[in-house]
Amino acid sequence: MGRSVACLRRSALSLLALTPCLSHMAAPARAEPPRAVIELFTSQGCSACQQASRMMGDYAQQPDVIALTLPVTYWDYLGWKDEFATPAFTERQRAYALSHGERQLFTPQAIVNGEPSPVRSDRAFLDHSLRTARQASGLTVSVKATDQGDRIAIDIGPGRGTGEVWLLPILRRHRTAVAHGENKGQVVDYVNVVRGMHRVGAWMGQAAHFDLPRNLARSGNADGYVVVLQSGTLAHPARILGATKGPGF
Repeated sequence: MGRSVACLRRSALSLLALTPCLSHMAAPARAEPPRAVIELFTSQGCSACQQASRMMGDYAQQPDVIALTLPVTYWDYLGWKDEFATPAFTERQRAYALSHGERQLFTPQAIVNGEPSPVRSDRAFLDHSLRTARQASGLTVSVKATDQGDRIAIDIGPGRGTGEVWLLPILRRHRTAVAHGENKGQVVDYVNVVRGMHRVGAWMGQAAHFDLPRNLARSGNADGYVVVLQSGTLAHPARILGATKGPGF
């Protein structure tokens, strides 16, 4: 009996000795702050967009990248209407084109951190753009978002310049079988489809706090959200200064 008690005590001491190590191992890794936002303008009716959509799936796995898909409307006439395309995304791409001095709209087009991009969305271009963004310290203004019951609290840190804060509801994954048009018979896998753009407010270079209803992030069957701080205006978008993913994204 005495021998059994001694064994139990030794076991208990061994477990206590291991507890700090086990606790340390179980601690979750700190989320890496985003350094780049990629906006892919695309369409289910665009035969050249499939490869770009697959690349977005790869970039979405990188913890310091926020990869967004924005389907546009101007290829719907080819025989297949993109179920997620909205005029607002077409106008956003048009506004980028005007701001960057471009005369034509095209798909696929990827824009990194709101900066001008050439007429292509290949992996080499995107990898180079991401390296450049990371070397430039990426997004320079802190953006944080937390769910508080039926509200979303957004905190923007101080920084240089001014901008506008946007809440983007996100449908994280969707698969569509295309029945007509240039992609007839193919399956399109979308990642992080933007389902709306809600202006939260203006940022004037000083720390700011915003509070808004949680249901704004659920529009269009969204199951996540992103907050973006961008310089310029909706009609003249410029550099993206900061961004964050919602909790659980």
